[in-house]
Amino acid sequence: MTRAEIADLLGEEPRANVRAAQIAKWVYRKGATRFGEMTDLPENLRASLGATWQVSGLAILRKQESTDGVNKLLVHSGDQQGFECVLLPYSSRVSCCISSQVGCAMGCRFCATGLGGFDRNLDAGEIVGQYLMLQRLSPRRISHVVYMGMGEPLLNYDNVIKSLRLFKDEVGLSYRHMTVSTVGIVPEIRRLANEKLPIHLAISLHSPFDEVRDRLMPVNRKWPMAELLSACREYVEATGRKITFEYLLIEEVTDTEDQAEELARSIKGLPCLVNLIPFNHVDTEQGFRRPSRNRVRRFRAVLESAGVNVSQRMERGHDISAACGQLAGSHAGKFAKRRSLCTVLPSS
Repeated sequence: MTRAEIADLLGEEPRANVRAAQIAKWVYRKGATRFGEMTDLPENLRASLGATWQVSGLAILRKQESTDGVNKLLVHSGDQQGFECVLLPYSSRVSCCISSQVGCAMGCRFCATGLGGFDRNLDAGEIVGQYLMLQRLSPRRISHVVYMGMGEPLLNYDNVIKSLRLFKDEVGLSYRHMTVSTVGIVPEIRRLANEKLPIHLAISLHSPFDEVRDRLMPVNRKWPMAELLSACREYVEATGRKITFEYLLIEEVTDTEDQAEELARSIKGLPCLVNLIPFNHVDTEQGFRRPSRNRVRRFRAVLESAGVNVSQRMERGHDISAACGQLAGSHAGKFAKRRSLCTVLPSS
């Protein structure tokens, strides 16, 4: 809830707007989990709110910590449909990767989330709640949020937009420290451009060739490269923000030099960054493999020689399956290829 929604909830309570601001500060800035902790509220108000409402609706099914300090939580909000979020501490900042859906319906062939199918959208509280739970694990403030966990954020548009506004207005984060990733839902990219939010937009591209994207990402059959890049150019023009193209390097599938050359040609003149992501292991029917360092270097060299701004994703949390493409949760959606884990995980 926003402060205004909390004030509406309080109804005829004296100084409702002031009380709403106090409650919002306790929840979003101080990490309170019970109304009893909100010591500057009248005791009778704390009691009445606690009898009807919850401060946090998420419960932890499993917590894992990587050897490199990454933490991954499997959480749910009472329906036993688990979704994952990740805490990513760096020397200069603390970031978190959050989910927008339980599962994903996009069916990308290289992604563990897609193997579990799709169950439902997360509401704005469940999205922001992941941040609040991860913040309790971190001695430093989480300053950056990336919507790169489970799900396709632009297919849960309204809840994602509300959660972005909650992060800005209630948690106190900068829009410029928020990144929304999409596989390329063209109408919603255009809709997002009209919001004029100074967030980062990341496009999961993974190949410049329609025939390769068709095989890897079914979404490309509906919105092929030409349409996607047109929407990206419109987004840049409307927002003044450059786009990040996430590019997954799969050995002898997406890491060939002709694809690097075509990628450079396709995005020429578009303010952007290409972020290279060597494939993180996921069991797939196709037996995808991570390319050698030499193949990664050659691909990058082609882009750089063409004047493309290139970076390479720092691998974090691989040993607990918290790296890019590895979040699987515990859902068993309509197209699940594995059973739910909720019946066998400890509810710690």
